[in-house]
Amino acid sequence: MAGRAPRTHGIGRTGSRIGRRVRRFGVVVARFHEAISKRLLDGALEAFSSHGCDPSQVEVHWVPGSFELPQAALQLARTGRVAAIVCLGVVIRGETPHFEHVAREAATGIREVALATGVPVAFGVLTAFTEEQAWDRAGGKVGNRGEEAALAALEMAEVVSRVRRGRG
Repeated sequence: MAGRAPRTHGIGRTGSRIGRRVRRFGVVVARFHEAISKRLLDGALEAFSSHGCDPSQVEVHWVPGSFELPQAALQLARTGRVAAIVCLGVVIRGETPHFEHVAREAATGIREVALATGVPVAFGVLTAFTEEQAWDRAGGKVGNRGEEAALAALEMAEVVSRVRRGRG
């Protein structure tokens, strides 16, 4: 099913700040299908910027492919420097089952990082049957999943902060 993600709730133009504390965010990006990944990153950075985050508040780390996203996200979450992490990548179906293995392990690993560390980790990995479908979801006619993942990270950082402060 193609379409835009639902609108976010609970974040405003000051998504980079909780009270007086400035928050930092992390983005981990897979280089495989780099041109498409770059468009996802552009969407994520624009979402952070439009919600009040200075570029210095967002650290970007590149990894070889989507399979490596969870390991880098885990290391970043463990530093305690970031309020949330966005994982971006592109997996396009080929002629072998490799697609299913990489996509499944990336999704499972990203979920496990969030659950193990308590740091929200947003899933911005495109899984597409064709390169055209991937481009459509990286700023094309179906939106930008990188932007949507960053918005989810902003919202989840706010939710986790409220719950931890007892204001759930």
